[in-house]
Amino acid sequence: MEHRASAVQGYPQLPPQRRVPGWLWVTGGLPSARRVPLRRGKSLRQSLQEHGLLQHYLKQHPYNPATKYFATSASAEPLQNYMDVSMYFGTISIGSPAQEFTVIFDTGSSNLWVPSVYCSSPACTNHNRFNPADSSTFIGTNDSVEIAYGTGSMTGILGYDTVTVADIEVLNQIFGLAETEPGDFFYYVPFDGILGLAFPSIASSGATPVFDNMMKEGLVAQDLFSVYLSKNGQSGSFVLFGAINSSYTTNGISWIPLSAETYWQITMDSVSIGGQVVACSAGCQAIVDTGTSLLAMPNSALNNLLSAFGASSNGQISCEAVSSLPDVVFYLNGQGFPVPPSAYVLNGYCSLAFQGMNIPTESGELWILGDVFIREYYVIFSRANNMVGLSPLP
Repeated sequence: MEHRASAVQGYPQLPPQRRVPGWLWVTGGLPSARRVPLRRGKSLRQSLQEHGLLQHYLKQHPYNPATKYFATSASAEPLQNYMDVSMYFGTISIGSPAQEFTVIFDTGSSNLWVPSVYCSSPACTNHNRFNPADSSTFIGTNDSVEIAYGTGSMTGILGYDTVTVADIEVLNQIFGLAETEPGDFFYYVPFDGILGLAFPSIASSGATPVFDNMMKEGLVAQDLFSVYLSKNGQSGSFVLFGAINSSYTTNGISWIPLSAETYWQITMDSVSIGGQVVACSAGCQAIVDTGTSLLAMPNSALNNLLSAFGASSNGQISCEAVSSLPDVVFYLNGQGFPVPPSAYVLNGYCSLAFQGMNIPTESGELWILGDVFIREYYVIFSRANNMVGLSPLP
């Protein structure tokens, strides 16, 4: 069943706060907020080029980002744009004593999983692998888990252990121990696993997400987390659990109610270029997803945008035209949120950071607002009120 969130004007009604200098907002008597620094890794294209495997990979591995949301979606032709984007990842630990892993903090999925010593897939062999025999707090199960993403999938078993995220210790957290990671994608990425930050309703095998346990156990001051992704290779990206960093909200916060408590899904009114609606003309759905690098959209909408920009079918545009391109404006809850060409044109490639998806017809029009969008805004994910807050960055 799909749960609907009601619209609330202005800011969410969070508990009374006392202001602490710096980046914390702390609710009296509860633990302070915790910040996980994020690093930006090499693009997949760079990694593949370094190994002389780029052309082979493009031919062998079609990519459809819709697979993450609709497991039965048909494969799409590979979009080379995806190869040129970097991913953001941070460090967590699992077990006692702690075993460290780098993970994507993914608002587009709900499970936590890392490679395990039970996995012999190539993608596991060159990453950190969790060894339950080395943890005194590990509790095993016979339950299996299988998760599909747009770029690869994993299968494994479920277990429980202490998971530490930014000094927050979550006891008896359920997580996946990967036994297989089919395909080559995870072999070349700079992170070990994924920490999902979406809702329990979409968690594979009914596993309780990490942030839900943080809230349940009172480990965060507020039932929200916020994300800042830096631009152009700059440092300073982070996920902040339990608070809003007021240094990043000087331009105000616009709050958008969720349309479903599954992904961080919202209703989008339309998409415009140069004042003209080019897609989502009758309204559509959008997911704010830190685990997707580009702006993903139905293939029909992609064709409209490529035509509006005079781009080729693979998203290439004239390098001379880049400086005169207009903003792409996403209308959400009656307000426009622009993304400038400096964000949606991939640096050095004169290529648009858009990708198409094959989406089941009955699912309607769905867009994924990935890192290209998120880098323009400080994004607050509020579970207290089931809303997404957006604050324009300078």
